[in-house]
This record gives sequence, structure tokens and C-alpha cells, in this order.
Amino acid sequence: MLQVWRRLMRTSHEIRRSGMKNFRNIQVEESNLLSWQGLIVPDNPPYDKGAFRIEIIFPTEYPFKPPKITFKTKIYHPNIDEKGQVCLPVISAENWKPATKTDQGYVMESLIAS
Repeated sequence: MLQVWRRLMRTSHEIRRSGMKNFRNIQVEESNLLSWQGLIVPDNPPYDKGAFRIEIIFPTEYPFKPPKITFKTKIYHPNIDEKGQVCLPVISAENWKPATKTDQGYVMESLIAS
């Protein structure tokens, strides 16, 4: 569990330091690093006029299991189900790799670009 906490602390610091303009207002409780909140602010139409609140829940087995990402703001999108859960190959259990980093744009950029 200590490794999970260290990796998530590093990830949250790297996201804040990188200044990702499409993933904003990241809130990570120091007492619970497994639960993150933030805003996705897309650049491209038709979603470029909105800001979408998301929640990222990291399992205690992270990075060996993928995070669960849920849109809290209602959105109609082919990669988001009716419950707001993100259905992208990059975070599916069968495609997830422990080396995949949430902060390196791959997961976040997949959300923004999709």
C-alpha cells in the first residue's frame, strides 16, 4: 500500500507541475489519495463550451489495476456510459499496464481527445 501512496503522491505533484490546461482544479485529499476530483475542459467542439466534473478512484492494487474514471457532469458521449463511467480501452482491465501513468497525458489526453 505504501508504494501506491508514493506513486499517487508523485502523480498528483507531476500533474500540478505540468500545468495541463485541459485537466484543472485537481483536488486530492491528503488523507485519501485514492480519490481525486477535477475538471476536464476540452478544446474541441462540440464539448469546448463546457467543463465536466470527473472523479478518479484508484484501486488499492494500483498500478496493477486501472483507475475508475466517472463523469459527474452529465454528458452524452460514445465513450461514457449512462452512469458516467468512462469506457476507454486504455483503462480497461484487459488493456491496462502497470507502466501506464495517469499523469503522462496518456490517460488524461485520451479522455480529452475522445
